[in-house]
Amino acid sequence: MSMFLHQRSLHNAFSNPFAAPPPSSANSKRPISILNPATLLVLLCLVMVVGVFSPWVTIPHGIFSVSKPAVSKWNSYTLDQALSFVAKNGTVIVCIVSQPYLPFLNNWLISIRRQNRQDMVLVIAEDYASLYKINERWPGHAVLIPPVLDAESAHKFGSKGFFNFTARRPSHLLKILELGYSVMYNDVDMVWLGDPLLQLEGNHDVYFTDDMIPIKSLNHSHALPPPGKKGRPYICSCMIFLRPTGGAKLVLRKWIQELQNQPWSRTQKSNDQPAFNWALMKTAKEVDLYLLPQAAFPTGGLYFKNKTWVKETKGKHVIIHNNYIVGFEKKIKRFRDYGLWLVDDHADESPLGRI
Repeated sequence: MSMFLHQRSLHNAFSNPFAAPPPSSANSKRPISILNPATLLVLLCLVMVVGVFSPWVTIPHGIFSVSKPAVSKWNSYTLDQALSFVAKNGTVIVCIVSQPYLPFLNNWLISIRRQNRQDMVLVIAEDYASLYKINERWPGHAVLIPPVLDAESAHKFGSKGFFNFTARRPSHLLKILELGYSVMYNDVDMVWLGDPLLQLEGNHDVYFTDDMIPIKSLNHSHALPPPGKKGRPYICSCMIFLRPTGGAKLVLRKWIQELQNQPWSRTQKSNDQPAFNWALMKTAKEVDLYLLPQAAFPTGGLYFKNKTWVKETKGKHVIIHNNYIVGFEKKIKRFRDYGLWLVDDHADESPLGRI
């Protein structure tokens, strides 16, 4: 792992601490041409020498090179290697990002660092730009699982690119379970106010949150809620905890199958969440499911729109999800309005710094 996690700083061998003396008055009036035959001959010889020996010479980065140094090493960084590096007690915290989401990733990471859980985070990058940038600043904490998607189209909610981006989620999570790890998955438009790992009571297969706005009692049932008007529950696919059990793997395989049965179309601009709910409902009798407390994991439609409820449940909130709103700028503004856009004043707390 050390070959992936350390880079050496380079000394600039071309710097010269000695200043040249000023020209003498005797020579100051004589024009000097650097294009005389002798100079041109020396330059020609130098070009030939560089051309002959350059395949065997490594030029320090930052002198002539404009590409990232040895960045291709992350192309062969595997999920198995990444998990063994970040996991603590067999558990990892995972998010999936493409380049447009990096500011939200940074905001999310600041909140996680405040709970001292940042070392457990693995970012699954959906493009090479994100993979390189994250591992350049935070070596070992990003991995790419091919194939690479179109990063620009992936962030437009309701688009085919967004569907393709979110539809890869269950397969990524299934790979992690099959390697023997428990995983907490988060979307990056979330902020931690507490430690969600401390909320995982019992030893259930799958933990999840309700995406509905109606207020539940503080001691509400932890069973899968009944189906709504569309014939399925409204569970959020954006905050999930799974153990590497047969039951959790069954849910993920069913989720993948449901996505294949409900592909994106121009008339049915779907995303991964309905398929997740169908999968939960169809496997509920075979899997140990657990609904997390609403007061700790409120949907954005409740937290940002019901000030009375927020006041009554103060001190119980653990993760705030900035959903029920579409658009990067609108999400950022709402986070700012509620003091949750942390990157403005606290970027130094992120493992990535200011990006």
